[in-house]
Amino acid sequence: MAPTTREAQRAELHKTIWRIANDLRGSVDGWDFKSYVLGMLFYRFISENLTNYLNAGEAAANNTGFDYASLSDQQAEFAREVTVEEKGFFIRPSELFSNVRAQAAGDENLNETLESVFRNIEGSAVGTESEDDLKGLFDDLDVNSSKLGQSVAKRNEKLVKLLDAIGDLPLGNLEHNAIDLFGDAYEYLMQMYASQAGKSGGEYYTPQEVSEVLARIAVVGKTRVNKVYDPAAGSGSLLLKFAKVLGPGNVGGFFGQEINLTTYNLARINMFLHDINFEHFDIAHGDTLLEPAHRDEEPFQAIVSNPPFPRKLACWPLGCGCDVDASPGDVEAWTLAA
Repeated sequence: MAPTTREAQRAELHKTIWRIANDLRGSVDGWDFKSYVLGMLFYRFISENLTNYLNAGEAAANNTGFDYASLSDQQAEFAREVTVEEKGFFIRPSELFSNVRAQAAGDENLNETLESVFRNIEGSAVGTESEDDLKGLFDDLDVNSSKLGQSVAKRNEKLVKLLDAIGDLPLGNLEHNAIDLFGDAYEYLMQMYASQAGKSGGEYYTPQEVSEVLARIAVVGKTRVNKVYDPAAGSGSLLLKFAKVLGPGNVGGFFGQEINLTTYNLARINMFLHDINFEHFDIAHGDTLLEPAHRDEEPFQAIVSNPPFPRKLACWPLGCGCDVDASPGDVEAWTLAA
């Protein structure tokens, strides 16, 4: 039976993450480890999310025995066009997480299989409205990296362990879980690797409890907002708290910008994983100070942010060419640069 209390769910999640960490420790550094775990977690989620979506549609049409995961790839093609239109992506039955995992131990080319799966998922959106939302989502999950092992066999051995560990994680129904599972995994990994990934990678996270307080303050007296915005979006946790506070249907759109490419990918993954459809979010990659991407989307009803204060910021818009050290103790400097 899956744990139901917040503390029990958190303990189960951390236990699984530590097991994965122990399996991969010594070959993958902290920053890369985070990308592997969260990438595989995302892969499992979208596989199950898509399967549930298609099965529910068939059940509503009185086809109660339908199981998308058991179809052949050829049989499943009937659903490709409408699925991409509705969900933003398509996954063939043979490429679903559960089916790949079931064959993983005996797949001598597992690394190539996974690489092809990720390429096909992103490719399913090419030429559609969701193309930019899917592009590059799996870039940080390098299944051919020598960090996983010096030989293909060693790499695949690690990948099997990773698939099994993520597959054993009791995800349950994410909408009804007492914790934000993905966000909790992200936050925990940030704590584990703060000295490596946090400082050297410029990565900072906002604790979930703090994120919720900020979101509640921003929407005092409101039951719905049209758009929410975070100019330093990070993994998107601050933005997503509005969906928790007001309800997913009471936020018109989620907008943000993130300068770090890896974290930008995590923010988009986070949106998908929280079942925010591609048409309801727009996360941009780039420097918000120098190249703001959402001027045309203004005004926003709620703006929240936890800016990366320790970054060296160009003295913009003055254009003097100097650097302003925007540290937490020098808010005036950051304001000038902004």
